[in-house]
Amino acid sequence: MSAIGHRTWAIAEGYIPPSSTGPEPEFLSHETASILNTNDEPAHVSITVYFEDREPATYQVTVEPRRTLHQRFNDLSDPEIPRGLGYASVIASDVPIVVQHTRLDSRQAENALLSTIAHPITGSSGEH
Repeated sequence: MSAIGHRTWAIAEGYIPPSSTGPEPEFLSHETASILNTNDEPAHVSITVYFEDREPATYQVTVEPRRTLHQRFNDLSDPEIPRGLGYASVIASDVPIVVQHTRLDSRQAENALLSTIAHPITGSSGEH
């Protein structure tokens, strides 16, 4: 398969619920960026998180060739992303990737799952 996707993606809505019910890690409330790399080389990915009350933080991950990575925002640290507060993110890669955003909200026994495709950024700096 040839490479698909874009180099830059945005998720304007982010929120890690502050509590959970049920066994962990399966039912821990979380946000995830599912990243698909169909390239023949690794994707070096920067995740920049924008907060409401402080400067952005950038995290680095690698997605191996022809693989997917389900990166939980809960697992990003230094700094840790606060629970119960809104944020947004921009995901940039050195090769085209596809990004999907998912949230599991297990604050009550009736779990809620939200999933959306991230917004691809096109143009001179982000287009494939």
